[in-house]
Amino acid sequence: MVGAENVLVDAPARLARATGLSYLDLVRRRRPTVDFPVPDAVVLPADPDEVQAVLDVCVRHDVGVVPFGGGTSVVGGVAALRGEKTSVIALDLVRLDALVSVDAESRIAVLQAGVRGPEAERLLAGHGLTLGHVPQSFERATIGGFAATRSAGQASSGYGRFEDMVTGVRLATPRGPWKLGVAPASAAGPDLRQLAIGSEGTLGVITEVALRVRPAPPVRRYEGYALPGWTAGAEAVRDLAQHHALADVTRLSDVDETEVSLALNAGVKTAALRRYLAARGVRRPCFLIVGWEGTAHDVALRRRETARRLKASGAVRVGKALGESWRHGRFAGPRQRDTLLDMGICVETLETAAYWSNVDELRDDVRAALTAALGKAIIMCHISHAYETGASLYFTVLTARDEADPAGQWQRAKAAACEAIAGLGTISHHHAVGVDHAPYLSAEIGALGVEVLRAAKSAVDPTGILNPGKLV
Repeated sequence: MVGAENVLVDAPARLARATGLSYLDLVRRRRPTVDFPVPDAVVLPADPDEVQAVLDVCVRHDVGVVPFGGGTSVVGGVAALRGEKTSVIALDLVRLDALVSVDAESRIAVLQAGVRGPEAERLLAGHGLTLGHVPQSFERATIGGFAATRSAGQASSGYGRFEDMVTGVRLATPRGPWKLGVAPASAAGPDLRQLAIGSEGTLGVITEVALRVRPAPPVRRYEGYALPGWTAGAEAVRDLAQHHALADVTRLSDVDETEVSLALNAGVKTAALRRYLAARGVRRPCFLIVGWEGTAHDVALRRRETARRLKASGAVRVGKALGESWRHGRFAGPRQRDTLLDMGICVETLETAAYWSNVDELRDDVRAALTAALGKAIIMCHISHAYETGASLYFTVLTARDEADPAGQWQRAKAAACEAIAGLGTISHHHAVGVDHAPYLSAEIGALGVEVLRAAKSAVDPTGILNPGKLV
């Protein structure tokens, strides 16, 4: 059906699609155990029709199907779990790599699900367009993965979250093809596109996504500011958000993350910068990265208002070097993590979001929970995305690895953090639910909400072959 060369059963191919890229995934790859989940085969369809045909076969033979894009999930979203199925395949969408169409008049482009972030930008650039969706997983993650997890890019204040960009979606399901989205807005019942987006491969395999695109920006300007402590920094970001003056990228680091940034940033003259800030009353700085993209006139106009409000908030401008240094190094985290793992460090991230009235309490409670679980640790936090009503908090944790039980060490810490989050914020702002967050979903959406999701799954996947063990 897909060609014998596109059904892989060799060990390297199966292991490469067995898990995502969380700390637990990497630890298990380095220390494989007998229960390491590995698919029985990898199938690589070439187009949406072949995806549907593969699903039809899997329904007939009751084979589990794990959709696989870039493999960047950090919550167990692509783990090759088989649930009650005796067999499971990884359905790798890498061959669905085409730009299907461009409607320049409506500014809509249709991309296949397997197109990776950089390739999407290259394809769109040929038409003078951009998607503007750049999460840290950008280099490897795919269009289908962005949609399936409700991804948020680093410039989402300007371009929007991924679900804001989606105008239509095509899926293959065990019940047949499903296509959604015919107009820019509709009152024809609940928006089922929003059910498909974020479904994490449990309600269908996303094969094509129609996306709102924009003209490629001729100007990109990134710069840095320093604020005197977390409270002042968070207040400044809230002020920007509530006065519609956010930059496209608005990222505030707490004191601990700022200190680590200074220690690692070879492009910044640290001693001179500290003296400069101290002379202006900023002795424990929190760095704020702001970036604008657009025409020269648009960037200058928006930057002027952002800078004016930041100055009124007590921010000290550091300059373009800090902003450009962050922009050029923003994908380095995963590679730094591999090096830290080699050195015996437990290093992982987690994220959440809350209303402004809960942001400080949430940050304090998560930090306290992680410290209690791990003991001596470096716990960094930054506001990664800001809204008029609240913000996302992104935590990075480093501690000495427990060599006797490295997985259990982080699992206990993550559980403590999740318990601290419950009632104050969301269990996930942009990493999705997967396996790791599934136990906390009911507390957020209610038992009835979980039943609604299960009913939807039963409607499109009555035998439960799609991504077993995920979401619900």
